[in-house]
Amino acid sequence: MWYKDGIEFKAHNGYEVNGTWYPRVTKILDIKAKPALEGFFKEMGSYASAEEVKEKSAAHGSLVHETIQKVVRGETVEIPSVIVPAVAAFRVFNAHRKIAFHPEFIERTVWSQRYRYAGTIDALATIDGKLGVLDIKTSTGFYPEYNLQTAAYATALQELSVRKILGLTSEIGTRWILRIDQRRICRVCGGTLRTKGGRTKIRNGKGACAEHQWGDEEGDVELREFPFSQRDARAFVAAKILWEWDNAYWLKKIGYSI
Repeated sequence: MWYKDGIEFKAHNGYEVNGTWYPRVTKILDIKAKPALEGFFKEMGSYASAEEVKEKSAAHGSLVHETIQKVVRGETVEIPSVIVPAVAAFRVFNAHRKIAFHPEFIERTVWSQRYRYAGTIDALATIDGKLGVLDIKTSTGFYPEYNLQTAAYATALQELSVRKILGLTSEIGTRWILRIDQRRICRVCGGTLRTKGGRTKIRNGKGACAEHQWGDEEGDVELREFPFSQRDARAFVAAKILWEWDNAYWLKKIGYSI
């Protein structure tokens, strides 16, 4: 990608933290191939159509993130009608699972002084007595880059100097992905219908269905733990090296040494 100048490059690709510029975790991970995304572009038929759906999906995801974060902070919030099933399902799920969110670490910028990157965590949470990074996703499944992203955050928060600055007195022991979505289920075959970003996707269940009979839209919530992050952390650092190689021109322009 070409930028107007180094200022635009820095704004698009990183954060200023305590006077130092760091590349952003999610921009670094753009360097990784995403086969599912490539398949999506082919399915949409045109770049313009794909971009429109991506933008609408991103807006939907942001809405879910912002609403859930207000809910777990205990704020009074009016739930947008388009995500009522997802939020309702999360409330039921969390009443059973009892995730303890730490309000001061919701939507908090973290950074690694050792590896030089930064990112914004969705939350720190305590689950079953363990403190860890919790990332919220609004996808239908779990993808490998999620592991790299959460490993980057956990690695940064394991640095003593960073923990001291953030006032984090306990060590990070694990990480979780909290997947929050919504769908309709066919009463006949168990297939699912999901509408997001203006795009409808049907996944067939067991058996064939001459005509689907869709139930009401309902939330779909799943929590998955990824306790061992060393391999993922090494993979993220490798991705960062490749990202630096790919952006060497602009990094040199802004005085970032590789």
